[in-house]
Amino acid sequence: VQLQASGGGLVQTGDSLRLSCTASGLSLERYSMGWFRQAPGKERMLIAAIRWRGESSYSSDSVKGRFTISRDSAKNTVYLQMNNLKPEDTAAYYCAASIQSTLLFRRVDYWGQGTQVTVSS
Repeated sequence: VQLQASGGGLVQTGDSLRLSCTASGLSLERYSMGWFRQAPGKERMLIAAIRWRGESSYSSDSVKGRFTISRDSAKNTVYLQMNNLKPEDTAAYYCAASIQSTLLFRRVDYWGQGTQVTVSS
């Protein structure tokens, strides 16, 4: 089982990026999916999540209105569209899968490897 995250990079303030997380070895249709981020010296925090069938989602206050999480079951992939990026968005971004239907992500069953996003001012 593997979650492969990609799409990070070095961008300027105001730019956009789209992160992808593709699963192999399991079907994401039964999992809630989330994106976390961790800046140096800080805790890993949940910033966006989406339920099994995409019927509900969550975004943290820090990214609400700028980031959008979505999923494509046919491609077994979850996305994080990030618009109007700011220097404070600089972090390693991780995707995660939870068998629990809640969007709280108190339990993570699988983690993807991090993908680095760096936003220059």
